[in-house]
Amino acid sequence: MLRKPIADRMWQGTRVQALLDQGEEAIAQGKLTAADGSGARQRFEAALALDNDRSEARQGLARVGAAAIAQARAALNANDLDAARQALLLARQLQVPRAQSDAVAADLRKRQATAAGVGALIARAVAARDAGRLDGDPDAALPLFQRVLALQPDNTIALEAREDLLSDQLAQARRALQAGQLADGARRIGRVRELDPGHYDLPDATAELARALDRQRRLADAELRRGRLERAVASYQAVLAAAPGDAAATLGLQNVATQYAQRARRAAGDFDFDAASADLAQARALAPQSRAVSEASGAIARAHRSQARLEAAAPASAQRQRRIQALLADAQRAQARGQWIEPPGESAFDKLRAAQALAPDEPTVRRAAQRLVPQVQRCVSEELSANRVRAAQACLDAWQALAPGDSDLRTARRQLAMRWIDIGNERLGAGELGAANEALQRARGLDRSAPGLDAFAARVVHARTGGG
Repeated sequence: MLRKPIADRMWQGTRVQALLDQGEEAIAQGKLTAADGSGARQRFEAALALDNDRSEARQGLARVGAAAIAQARAALNANDLDAARQALLLARQLQVPRAQSDAVAADLRKRQATAAGVGALIARAVAARDAGRLDGDPDAALPLFQRVLALQPDNTIALEAREDLLSDQLAQARRALQAGQLADGARRIGRVRELDPGHYDLPDATAELARALDRQRRLADAELRRGRLERAVASYQAVLAAAPGDAAATLGLQNVATQYAQRARRAAGDFDFDAASADLAQARALAPQSRAVSEASGAIARAHRSQARLEAAAPASAQRQRRIQALLADAQRAQARGQWIEPPGESAFDKLRAAQALAPDEPTVRRAAQRLVPQVQRCVSEELSANRVRAAQACLDAWQALAPGDSDLRTARRQLAMRWIDIGNERLGAGELGAANEALQRARGLDRSAPGLDAFAARVVHARTGGG
């Protein structure tokens, strides 16, 4: 029982001692580190891994660090700057005293500066600045002054010149922001942050960029509320060009896609397939995975099939009257089911429209259309009373299609918009931002001047931008 543990400890102690001896030999040979594990550093580290209590291994690593400092100094004396840099890196990795490594590093920078010709670099940078080549390629003024400062961090000429150039960059950034060129302004401010994060004027410029982005977001939201979808897209994309990944702009584009998809569905319901396809393409380009896009695509496909059935069933002259009566009967059955305008081709409105296409002056067709208006008006009131807002919306759309000039429409639209606002406020209070945003879009589509709409919209924006 005791033989194996004792043997293991004896073997481990022998192995550790062998590694320590190999490490000392590697130091004597000047082989401080090696990728194949044969360097002094690797030997002592392996010994330490096997026996963390062996002080000889830690002392060996300390001697490797000291030897690395000595190698760096010898390389500097031989003007082998690359070897000096590598030896200094090893010494710092082994945590030699900071004063020793800093002294070697300072000497190395001086030698590098001499080798690189700091004076020549400054002259090239000044010439580039005078020629107006400030940034954008390695031979421009800013990159050249940066090279000087990498070699001589305290070079007064380079420091002052870079300070002036960065101040000029921020001035140009401000002009770009004032001209609405957000991406250019953001790029210039980002470049200053990259070269000098502590620049005295950077916080003010950053704050000005934030204000410009906020103005652009508000402009995009306003365009969306007014239904100017192309302008809204351009404004949201301007924000994203300056601030990639901006959450509010990304959500805004998704809302635009939803409105395009809704327009596509309405156009499909009118069998205007060119307009439907164009709006669907816009929606898909903005939000290809959106549920609204998928639903609009399905609605267009159903409308195509409905149109094909209607065209295939176009009656001959002898069957014309029977076909009209059948369509009116279908319309009555659809009314009984509450299918006023949905689904496309099967709704009461579509059946009535098909009858009107066959016989627009037929008295029975005209009477059917007249009877449908009060029914959809009553439907709006009943569905609102039952708080079934989606059904009320469908009935209101039918009313709008049948009697677009009806003076009572505006009142009904405002009532439904206010109901959507109430629902949206409830959903927002429950933390359901998606449902609240849908309610906001519904309300805006009905009545943009509805009481409480602006306050509700402000709450939604505040929530989706992380304000609470």
